[in-house]
Amino acid sequence: MRLHRSVRWCLSSLCLILLAATVVSAADTPVAQVSRVEVVLADQYKGQVAALREEFAQAGLTNVHFQFAKLGQPPQNIGLGCAVPAELAREAIRLAAKYNFAVWILLPDRLFPPRFVTIASSNYDDTVEWPISPAQLAQLQNPELTTDQFHRLYREFTTSAADVKGRY
Repeated sequence: MRLHRSVRWCLSSLCLILLAATVVSAADTPVAQVSRVEVVLADQYKGQVAALREEFAQAGLTNVHFQFAKLGQPPQNIGLGCAVPAELAREAIRLAAKYNFAVWILLPDRLFPPRFVTIASSNYDDTVEWPISPAQLAQLQNPELTTDQFHRLYREFTTSAADVKGRY
């Protein structure tokens, strides 16, 4: 059974319209500014995942994956990829300080994908941990820093010649 010429033309036109609409909507969809956020929190927050997810989303951090430490306090560190926008990086620092009581250690951006954030990761040893003072952390939280300026400062804090005393 053959389709009538006008029916084939209509079906072809419909397919082209749907294809064009898909291409346009894909072009209008903004690229995610942060690809993934991994967070480790104390066990006391385990029952609050929905509220935590909402708070992180309001801060602009959406693809968040939570883990909970079974015992004790998670490390007070943060790691940011080199392409995380400054305003989102500042929000990540704020949330890390809020839920883990402080940020005392930076992890170098070279360890992460460009748009990745990790809060309180225990996956890294002291050879890649860079202590940060409250004054340095305040510099990173300056809202006037552009993304380039933020990451330049972040790299400075994680590559400077420091007397890091390891546990090993």
